[in-house]
Amino acid sequence: MSNSTTTDHARIREWAQARGGRPSVIRTEGKGGILRIDFGEQEDDFEEVSWDEFFGIFDESNLAFLYQDETKDGKISRFNKFVERD
Repeated sequence: MSNSTTTDHARIREWAQARGGRPSVIRTEGKGGILRIDFGEQEDDFEEVSWDEFFGIFDESNLAFLYQDETKDGKISRFNKFVERD
């Protein structure tokens, strides 16, 4: 149930795809957008993007990916968020 943090593109992509997640952004004024991993039916505010665009914004914004592999009761977790790199 512990959280992990990574900047490894392959690990992030693997984690998301194993849960049916898609790289997405919420477009904002200016360049890029707010990164999200979208699960299930596409949310109205989310725009699916390529992994290349996703990781371009990720690196430009100096972010890290905070995630959880399993919930407390051992189920697959979708918990994730983007945080500033140390």
